[in-house]
Amino acid sequence: MTSDKQIILITGGNAGLGLEAVRALAKTSTPYEIIVGCRTRSKGEDAIKQLQSEFQTSSTLSTLQIDLESDDSIEKAVQEITSKHGQLDVLINNGGASFDPQIASGNMSIRDAFNKSWDVNVSGTHVLTHHAVPLLLKAPNPRLMFVTSGTSSMHETIAPDMPPPVKRINASPEAGWPKLAGLNPITTYRSSKTGLNMLMREWARLLKNDGVKDKLRQMGALEPHIGGEFIRDVVQGKRDEDVGKIVRNDGVVQPW
Repeated sequence: MTSDKQIILITGGNAGLGLEAVRALAKTSTPYEIIVGCRTRSKGEDAIKQLQSEFQTSSTLSTLQIDLESDDSIEKAVQEITSKHGQLDVLINNGGASFDPQIASGNMSIRDAFNKSWDVNVSGTHVLTHHAVPLLLKAPNPRLMFVTSGTSSMHETIAPDMPPPVKRINASPEAGWPKLAGLNPITTYRSSKTGLNMLMREWARLLKNDGVKDKLRQMGALEPHIGGEFIRDVVQGKRDEDVGKIVRNDGVVQPW
């Protein structure tokens, strides 16, 4: 049941940043047991086939069906890891979604979009982490990672000297109501990611004396492979000095 390889679970690992993290890890000379968490197992299998067609790897790639909106799905996923591996070395909480466009298009109400965003990005992540911690504590050098957003900083909503992209995101619209819809509505998404920041701090507090290295990875609008490579570096211990912090794409610690 145990393996010499580090066992890594990446939620949302079949696309986007999650897939780039799988790619970056699988390309290294270090062999891993990489578990691609996804809502639809066939999509995870397709992603693995894609990577295997691109390069050879010494890592083992497998899929795990997990829906962050379902406690039953989460519990079954953790049970599957338990029966197959007996422990978990790294949990990368990457799975998440934005529902602001659904509000703008009229497909979801504000309340429904906020509730769903929180359920996926925060509540589901918390539930999964809660169930996975016993497996992490069985690993000799466990790591826990949360992928957040560069839009989640409270400080940067009031800081006067910020880079142009941050200024644009935090700029106030003209007076009047209703407000015109922005090019990229993010109120729901960034609010839930700010909540995720506090969730990470709570897990860092809870696991401080258990040897679990816990950090939050901020994602901006750069190429996904850059984020994937950063996640690889975290897994390999190259950012251990930043435990409990939010780290940007460029390696700078993000203010709260």
